[in-house]
Amino acid sequence: MATDFQSIPLIDISPLVDKWDDPNMAQDKGVAEVVRQLDQACREAGFFYVKGHNIPISLIKEVRAIAHEFFDLPYEEKLKSKLSAATGYRGYQHVGENITKGIPDRHEAIDCYREVNHGMYGALGEPMQGSNVWPSNPGNFKKLMEEYVNLCTDLSRKIMRGIALALGGSEVEFEESIAGDPFWVLRIIGYPAATLANGEGMPKNDIGCGAHTDYGLLTLVNQDDGITALQVRNKSGEWISAPPIPGSFVCNIGDMLKILSNGIYESTLHRVINNSPTYRVCVAYFYETNFDAAIEPLDACVQQTGGMKRFEGAVYGKHLVSKVLTNFIY
Repeated sequence: MATDFQSIPLIDISPLVDKWDDPNMAQDKGVAEVVRQLDQACREAGFFYVKGHNIPISLIKEVRAIAHEFFDLPYEEKLKSKLSAATGYRGYQHVGENITKGIPDRHEAIDCYREVNHGMYGALGEPMQGSNVWPSNPGNFKKLMEEYVNLCTDLSRKIMRGIALALGGSEVEFEESIAGDPFWVLRIIGYPAATLANGEGMPKNDIGCGAHTDYGLLTLVNQDDGITALQVRNKSGEWISAPPIPGSFVCNIGDMLKILSNGIYESTLHRVINNSPTYRVCVAYFYETNFDAAIEPLDACVQQTGGMKRFEGAVYGKHLVSKVLTNFIY
């Protein structure tokens, strides 16, 4: 269970990134310190920043810049990439079309998923069948985002090796059991500038994205510099800000890792409120288990928590589909 944390820790993961494929990585002192910090952050907050990740800062900025370009386009142009059930819920949705717990969110977005071919996962995968609806304008949008997804997938696997060690498993614990062929999700999100309350020049607290937890294993959040909008709820119910730290990612764990850890790690509630007079972009990458993976608490985690499983098993794809089918208003 998350604690009454008041801030989110910053972890330099460069030792883990450097040694992630070394058979002796667990014995490396630098890696061991990263593992300790990951464990503490996941136990206390479920959120942490990472630096030393080796994804070029120029690319991180370019991804946000091209997202701004897309969201600045006329509405009719953005609709050429419109999301629908026929696209496997991939594509563009306008402000208010995404809902959280029945309430429309004040953001627009492009949703992308690892592509699912017909019959790939049987009936389980049918709602998600389709190819990504990449905008043709800006012209290099697809190429840039696919490069970014590949790098985020690689980085997430490295971080998850550290988390596997933190939970008492081998570094390849997840790859050998439930994430050898991981699914991924990419949400490119635009939050309009704050509206004004009562015409008095004071921003109104519009909910850009309502309180929720993420679905899978690990999320990497690439948010605009200079705008604090992401908030994380601690055990006492206080909302703790997660201001952008240039060059870093905000990371958080999802529902599947909460189950795998038998509740040692928490998938913490978070929300977005853009009180800034400036339009805000956030690009969120979600690293998941295999789409059809059956998720159960790991034996090592059950032993650490008194020998009892605290959660029933779940199938990731079923969990994802149940969320996606209730996330949009057409």
